[in-house]
Amino acid sequence: MAHVITDACLNCGTCEAECPVGAIAAGDDKYVINADECIDCGACASACPAEAIEA
Repeated sequence: MAHVITDACLNCGTCEAECPVGAIAAGDDKYVINADECIDCGACASACPAEAIEA
């Protein structure tokens, strides 16, 4: 199951830079993870300063 970015997202872009497969992109009010591309590695969750990414 892919990780999910919650409403706690600060829209800082840290997660996008950490994703090794490019599954994260800027959304309207927060970043979003493409579930079809996510490999569930957790790199984004580890890097998120707001702890806004859940498995």
